[in-house]
Amino acid sequence: YERLLRRAKAEDLSEVSGIGCLYQSGVDRLGRPVVVFVGKWFPFNKLNLDKALLYLILLLDPIVKGDYVITYFHTLTSNSNYPSFSWLKEVYNVLPYKYKKNLKAFYIIHPTFWTKMMTWWFTTFMAPAIKQKVHSLPGVEYLYAVMSPEQLEIPAYITEYDMS
Repeated sequence: YERLLRRAKAEDLSEVSGIGCLYQSGVDRLGRPVVVFVGKWFPFNKLNLDKALLYLILLLDPIVKGDYVITYFHTLTSNSNYPSFSWLKEVYNVLPYKYKKNLKAFYIIHPTFWTKMMTWWFTTFMAPAIKQKVHSLPGVEYLYAVMSPEQLEIPAYITEYDMS
């Protein structure tokens, strides 16, 4: 992990950071940093996955020293946005214990039936340490119980999706 962190600090990751699919957006009602992942903007099939992992490490390393939450927006994603299970498993195994321990909630917004099934499978067989932390929410408004709308910077298409 330390080797990957050094690489993340040294390499040009603008190819990944410029996509805007992963970023920190404010804090939840308990003051914990909120990391946002926009599934529709993650071009899994076209992205250098090594650089994607390095960017994830670069962004999260200072955040995971304490409690944090992740909000994943599955809104309008397609097959080209879905990472493979092998890559998800690799990422999960590479990240040290503090990532799992300090993750207090993982919210999935606008999950499909398939997403719920795959999440259940992944958390049951590959990542049981986070199973109780994963929450599927049908819309953005359900997030407002745990974080203020002013703290959540999300693409307009996601809130528009809820209005339709």
